[in-house]
Formats: sequence, structure tokens, C-alpha cells
Amino acid sequence: MKITRWSRLVASTIAMIMIANLQYAWTFFVKPIMGATGWKLSEVQWGFTLFIAFETWMMPLSGWFMDRFGPRLFMSIAAILCGVGWAGLGYAKTLPELYVLYSMAGFGAAMVYCGSTTVGLKWFPDKLGFASGIIAAGFGAGAALFIILMTYIIRVEIRVDNYRAAFLYTGIAQAIVIFCAAQILINPKPDDPEIAGKKPQSRFKLRSHAEQFTSWEMLQTPQFYALYAIMLMMGVGGLMATAQVSAVAGTLGIAKAVLASAVIINLLANGSGRIFWGWVSDQIGRERTMIVAFSIQALALLSVLRFGRNSPAGFITCLAIVFFTWGEIYSIFPAVSADFFGGRNASSNYSLLYSSKGMSAILAGGLAARMFEKTGTWTVVFYGSATLAFLAAIMASGLIAMPLPTKRQHVPPEVAAVKSVEP
Repeated sequence: MKITRWSRLVASTIAMIMIANLQYAWTFFVKPIMGATGWKLSEVQWGFTLFIAFETWMMPLSGWFMDRFGPRLFMSIAAILCGVGWAGLGYAKTLPELYVLYSMAGFGAAMVYCGSTTVGLKWFPDKLGFASGIIAAGFGAGAALFIILMTYIIRVEIRVDNYRAAFLYTGIAQAIVIFCAAQILINPKPDDPEIAGKKPQSRFKLRSHAEQFTSWEMLQTPQFYALYAIMLMMGVGGLMATAQVSAVAGTLGIAKAVLASAVIINLLANGSGRIFWGWVSDQIGRERTMIVAFSIQALALLSVLRFGRNSPAGFITCLAIVFFTWGEIYSIFPAVSADFFGGRNASSNYSLLYSSKGMSAILAGGLAARMFEKTGTWTVVFYGSATLAFLAAIMASGLIAMPLPTKRQHVPPEVAAVKSVEP
């Protein structure tokens, strides 16, 4: 049977679904870990921060290798790292062990994320936003599928006395599926008939670059740093809600049954938002899509504490909007990276942008929990995240007027010397 680009899209999405559990199901384990070990919330949540840091800051290295050698080998290795790291978390007896194991899973997730995203950026030049959205949706909504399929584990095993089994079962399952999916993922050849001559179609003229930037050349452009700052600021609110939703629900008087429903709805909103906004960005442009989605995100963050206190409907609705308008950065930014800097080095270039997520996690994980412990309220955390989202929307409007990047021209010394003596 011929393996088409659509088959590879499906396989990469399945791989993303498998690593989604590592991030989005974490909130279910925080209180059981605290109850079994006596560790504080901030101590446990620094593990989440380290996971995100390794998942993001190892991406540039992963992207460089995958641009040159393809994703198959590295994603096969990632399957082992994800499985061992996640399955072992339930048996960590010290905080350093917890941090090392979760970091190992983060490194594996970095390779899976990078390899899967490569499929969207390289096999679908005509549908960048849509393909990136589908793949990113696997990560954004994948844990919801895991939670539904693993209902028994979630309801019975994730307890103070037996949460270890949940880590073990899901870790093994993830490793097997990721390894199988990796076997059909490769980089396309430049003359592959499935991609030759394909260009995006849009009602608006999408800005895209014919020049191909290396990562070093990209780092010398102001456009990269503007995009990095926007992605960093927008990453905080959703990551904070992801890591802290269980603790936030407790302070707002939300029952555990409502929390479980909210988490599943959040994940579905996250995944559908990535597909929706990715598609929208193909139609009206990346920058316009950012302005709309980021502004709604800021308003939603402001609404959680106002309308979510002792109100299951308000809590679920406001958080769902937060996730629906947050996860799109992981479908829009792969596309805008390829638009601005070309698709040849798309994996390593986008990986550098994606590393902003690690910086966002420092604010959203351990520091956010520490702020709550010191103040006894989530007000500063949510209002601060909303402010950052508003600033990101303002900066996105500035991108419209910013020209596409240009490479710095290298002038040979002998030519420069002749020019310097010309009258």
C-alpha cells in the first residue's frame, strides 16, 4: 500500500495524541503525588516547569537533526524516553527523581512534537495552517481521548494510594504507539509529486517568502524576536490554566466531578481551536487571526475568576474559551515561521520559536503556584496572564506593517575595500 502525505499526517497526529497525556493529564496527578509524598504544590509543579523546559528547549537540536536526517530514528528513540520517563514518575521517591524522570519525558516529547510538526510544514505547503492545526490538535485534544479511553484508571487508580498504576499503564501504551507511528514518517524529497508546485490558496494574499533562511540567518532578523516575544506572552495563560486547573477549581469551590468534565471539555476546545484558527489563518492571514484570538483569550482569562466562582457552568465555559483561543499559537506559529523564513529548514526554525514555551512555563508553573501560596489568591496570576495576552494582540497588529525579513548580504573583503576607496 502506498504511503501518502495524508497517511503521514494521520500518523504524526496519532503520535502527538500520545504525548498530550504527558502535559494535560498531569493536573490529575498533582494532589495524589502531594498526598503520598508530603511535597508542597510549588515543589511538585517545578516538575511541570522542567518538563515544559526540556520539551521546548531541546526542540532546536531535535529540529536540526530532523531537517537533515528525517524524523523516523529520533521519534523511535523518543518513544522509549516518553515511556520510561512517564511510567517511572509514579515510583519517584525524591524530588530530584521526579524532576529527572519528567525531564526525560519532556526530551522525548520534544522529538515527537518536532518530528510530527515537520510533516505539516514540509508535506503540506499548500495547507500550512490547516495541516499544522490538525497536528497541533492531536497534542491539544489528545489527552481528552486518553481520559475517555482510560476512564477506569482516571476514576479508580489516580488516588493517593494507587496513582502509580495510572502512570505505568499510560506510559507503556504511549511508548508502543509512538514507536509504531514513527516508522512511516520521513522528509519529502524536493521533487516529490505530492508537493511539487503546491501553493496556498486564500481570499487574502498571504505573505510568504521565496528565500530559505537557515536558523542562524533567522536569528539575525528582528521579525524572529517579535514573533518570539508574542509567542512567549501568549503561552503563559494557557499553560498556567493547564498546570493549575485542579488547584484553581479547589479555591473557586468547584466539585471534583465538575473539574473532570471541565478538563475534558478544555482539551476538546484546545484541539478544535487549533484546527479552527489554523484554517482561519489560511483564509485571512496569520496576523489578523492572532489579533482576534489573542484579544478573546485576554477577556476569557479575566472572566474565569469573575464568573467561575461557585458556578460550574461559568467555570467550564470561561476555561473552555481560554483553551479555544490559546492553543492556536501552536498551529499559527509553525505556519507563520514557514511564511517568513521558508520551508526548507522549517523544523529547526520553528523549534527556536517553540522554545518560548519553556520561558512561559517558568511563569505558568512553579512561579504561579508560588505566587498563589504567598497571596492566597489567583487574582494576580490570571490578571497578569490576561495583560500579557492583550500585549501580544497589540504586537500582532504591528506585524502587519512589518516587512518580510531579508538576509544580511555578505560583502567579500576585497569588494568592501574597493568600495571604501571609490569617490
